[in-house]
Amino acid sequence: MPLFHLPLYEVFERMAYYGISSNLVLYLTNKLHQGTVKSANNVTNWVGTIWVTPIVGAYVADAHLGRYWTFAIASCIYLMGMIVLTLSVSLPGLKPPACKDINSQDCKKASTLQLGIFFAALYTLAVGTGGTKPNISTIGADQFDEFEPKEKAHKLSFFNWWMFSIFFGTLFANTVLVYIQDNVGWTLGYGLPTLGLAISIAIFFAGTPFYRHKKPTGSPFTRMAKVIVAAIRKWNVPLPTDPKELYELNLEDYAQKGKYRIDSTQNLRFFNKAAVKTSSTNPWMLCSVTQVEETKQMLAMIPILVATFVPSTMLAQINTLFVKQGTTLDRAMGSNFKIPPASLTGFVTLSMLICVVLYDRYFVRITRRWTKNPRGITLLQRMGIGLVIHIIIMVIASFTERYRLSVAKDHGIVEKGQQVPLTIFVLLPQFVLMGTADAFLEVAKIEFFYDQAPESMKSLGTSYSMTTLGIGNFLSTFLLSTVSDITKRHGHKGWILNNLNVSHLDYYYAFFAILNVLNFVFFLVVAKFYVYKAEVSDSMEVLTEELKVMRLRASAQEATVAG
Repeated sequence: MPLFHLPLYEVFERMAYYGISSNLVLYLTNKLHQGTVKSANNVTNWVGTIWVTPIVGAYVADAHLGRYWTFAIASCIYLMGMIVLTLSVSLPGLKPPACKDINSQDCKKASTLQLGIFFAALYTLAVGTGGTKPNISTIGADQFDEFEPKEKAHKLSFFNWWMFSIFFGTLFANTVLVYIQDNVGWTLGYGLPTLGLAISIAIFFAGTPFYRHKKPTGSPFTRMAKVIVAAIRKWNVPLPTDPKELYELNLEDYAQKGKYRIDSTQNLRFFNKAAVKTSSTNPWMLCSVTQVEETKQMLAMIPILVATFVPSTMLAQINTLFVKQGTTLDRAMGSNFKIPPASLTGFVTLSMLICVVLYDRYFVRITRRWTKNPRGITLLQRMGIGLVIHIIIMVIASFTERYRLSVAKDHGIVEKGQQVPLTIFVLLPQFVLMGTADAFLEVAKIEFFYDQAPESMKSLGTSYSMTTLGIGNFLSTFLLSTVSDITKRHGHKGWILNNLNVSHLDYYYAFFAILNVLNFVFFLVVAKFYVYKAEVSDSMEVLTEELKVMRLRASAQEATVAG
């Protein structure tokens, strides 16, 4: 029952989010009359915030409120932001008057008040997302019993099908909603996802009695900070040759609290110093082996996290420059229908849906015979394939844009900025391949950071996969502004201008292709040295057996004393 409620929430929530983000760059340019660079940067700044705030939500969930209540409160904040946003695009006083030529100097800009209300609503959504995104998927994964064989087997496919349900909502947003926004009106275009979000929240609360709830286990940041500080303060203390001499709590302590004990490893060995016994028992001087290993697991994932920043920057181009390219092309289908530029993002979704099904049903089964890995290939190998596809995408995007510019030049419409007589479907390969890359990289990323995080820090681990999207969008803002500024120096026109026909997005995409190649080399290095954590179920089996042995010994001793 819970697994019906939770993915259904994601369908509606993604419909709300992508109903805004897919077409936001066009609303900023066409309705609020902002330029190409400014509107694209406003989109990436907002999306960046959307994906960075989950780390705060993960902290609140793990340390204070728990996953359920953090999600419940944040979802209501999300809904409030959607309501205000719908009002801001609906009421005439909250937006500037319409303008036929958005590039005209006479076009009236949005006032400070109008911009303030619109962006206040957007960033209220970011606050709501911070509490919902790291916790909803974690709540879903928590519904599987790690120690029940059948449920554990189902959990292996959970994130594939979780992403599948998400992208149903995304596909609706990228096709139906963007068409409504472009051809019917923004009021209905934003009103429908607001209604959908309200329904999804009601569905979530309806499923409350069926959920497995996990209590907060304390601040993961504090526990990690204690290990780092203790290790630094004892940097000159020698490590014992036998790891059993390191400080660790009794087995009963873990069993009573329902926590997992982790044995000492040689990975990031320096931090083991935090568990070396000295005269001080101060928690900032002495940490248990399990606490040390939890910290090491979170720190070990950071290089992998960094390697995902660049591909996240590529994803930021889908709803910004890719969509702006679409506005310059022939979008007619028949005599009356025009394809909304943002609707091409629906092919990203559709491609990913198909690839996820093919991956889960066929690719895994075929590769499993050779690798003997239940997942077919490792999570890092799956991520690596996605990174290679990202390189291919930007190469294709660069050549496609060069072709578009040549057609514009041949027809003498470069300076006029008129529509290029070229079908919008010329952009289709880069959108379809982006969905294929997502099926490998994005699904593997969220599963990797959840799977490799310690049990008590799952929300924080899940937030890693979202933080990378946030940083990627901020990086996109930085790169777009920097490249736009540098290429305008010394009398040059620049690579990114309001008139894309005189711009050089082909150079910009080629730069991204090179950046992806360098990032892939970095990923290969950090992946080579990454050590996967041991299966939790194995450590729990060991703990159970050890407890049995201890209890038998205790019973034997009691029998001996009694005798």
